[in-house]
Amino acid sequence: MELSPQEFIFRSPLPDIPIPTHLPLYSYCFQKLSQFHDRPCLIDGDTSETLTYADVDLSARRISAGLHKIGICQGDVIMLVLRNCPQFALAFLGATHRGAVVTTANPFYTPAELAKQAMATKTRLVITQSAYLEKIKSFADDSDVMVMCIDDDYSSENDGVLHFSTLTNADEREAPAVKINPDDLVALPFSSGTSGLPKGVMLSHENLVTTISQLVDGENPHQYTHSEDVLLCVLPMFHIYALNSILLCGIRSGAAVLIVQKFEITTLFELIEKYKVTVASFVPPIVLALVKSGETHRYDLSSIRAVVTGAAPLGGELQEAVKARLPHATFGQGYGMTEAGPLAISMAFAKEPSKIKPGACGTVVRNAEMKIVDTETGDSLPRNKSGEICIRGAKVMKGYLNDPEATERTIDREGWLHTGDIGFIDDDNELFIVDRLKELIKYKGFQVAPAELEALLIAHPNISDAAVVGMKDEAAGEIPVAFVVRSNGSEITEDEIKTYISQQVFFTNIIGFFIYLLDHEEFKDQFNISIIINNSLFILVLCKSNPTHTYLAIIIYLSLFL
Repeated sequence: MELSPQEFIFRSPLPDIPIPTHLPLYSYCFQKLSQFHDRPCLIDGDTSETLTYADVDLSARRISAGLHKIGICQGDVIMLVLRNCPQFALAFLGATHRGAVVTTANPFYTPAELAKQAMATKTRLVITQSAYLEKIKSFADDSDVMVMCIDDDYSSENDGVLHFSTLTNADEREAPAVKINPDDLVALPFSSGTSGLPKGVMLSHENLVTTISQLVDGENPHQYTHSEDVLLCVLPMFHIYALNSILLCGIRSGAAVLIVQKFEITTLFELIEKYKVTVASFVPPIVLALVKSGETHRYDLSSIRAVVTGAAPLGGELQEAVKARLPHATFGQGYGMTEAGPLAISMAFAKEPSKIKPGACGTVVRNAEMKIVDTETGDSLPRNKSGEICIRGAKVMKGYLNDPEATERTIDREGWLHTGDIGFIDDDNELFIVDRLKELIKYKGFQVAPAELEALLIAHPNISDAAVVGMKDEAAGEIPVAFVVRSNGSEITEDEIKTYISQQVFFTNIIGFFIYLLDHEEFKDQFNISIIINNSLFILVLCKSNPTHTYLAIIIYLSLFL
């Protein structure tokens, strides 16, 4: 009789807590409203306007009533194409109160990318800023999608664009009561998952309530945040990191959220000093800018008690450098993904903190299970053995929108979500990320799918084949680099390809350079380009008849990337 392999499952060192998943997201976030009624909730870093919790609650309920008035029903999808601003938070909260679903989009996406997301989600309303109206109208004018602008100085001039005041001036008493089930969708952010093209991630009220509660609820919260805190929100709110772990966690805790529209290091220092920021959430490029800035000594940054980094791993040297700049702050990392929110976070941020090791991503959040599996056999692995990180619990997404195959590849029959990241858990329950199975390139914390770029390149009539890989970069983390084969007789240039790509996708300037391995189609008969990436270290060209080209390609790659 064959014995089943032993199952190694890891849990938080903190005890599980009751999570009120029966509550809709809005009710959960404002459950303690009476305690924080007059306290600051949202601070606009650009204008200094401050909204109290009472202000935000009233505005959200008015927006809910306004959405009902213009025909937005429970379950309808609203797309937010906004930079960081209080209106982003108000629109999201108002939509959740209405029972609508919010899909967030990067405002720097191209018209084609925005149109694709709007079509995939069956968006009914797009809320945006005047700077992005032309992109929105390029596809909305030919559909029944409503468009709304938040800018006070915008004049529609009968162009069919609604103004945000249509919602904010509504009578909150006219907001209809809606019955929201925990399983109902509340958010539809897009992610490339472990591979492939961007996909809609279906997040329910239960999912988001769980991910917030795991961090900030209980007697000893994993991420201790209280009503005296000021949380810095310079990371884009259309990204799940800022939306979930900063905005919504902050509101649940009664903290003030300082919203910064765009990152500029000197302005950031000024705002931290002015508003006495206590919790700063960063990504590695911002940490690098802080470390390299010669201005830190000019500002009082001593109010910062915690620095949280995420979205991409942070190197040990950079970690020590930022500690030297902010010696009074507790420092640590978190690890998460759009499909499941935070998976692990440093115990240094707990109300009763523990010491942590450099490079660790923290311990698994409570009310969840984690295991490390062998990538070949699928067996779970014990401590200190590297394998694919898997997570299970009520935090895990419902699935990918209209993509059951991708969902099945990501979430197995036992409910384990396979992250595509390689790591191990040590003897102290701390998680370390060591590699990635997934093909994604992390550019400044954003996901870049090689498959998406490759598909665009190959679609060009003057390109016969292409492959995209990531190159390590100190400032960006990784930069996509394309290896391109020109079609027979083509003389297309690198600049022409960059221009073509910039018209298709928002990451206009992140293609580092192109390597033309082949100039003519006759060489294509000699070997077939096929990209295989092992540990992000090399590119392999599989040759049919001329192995010399294989070695040449490897030498080129190694000389450029290592």
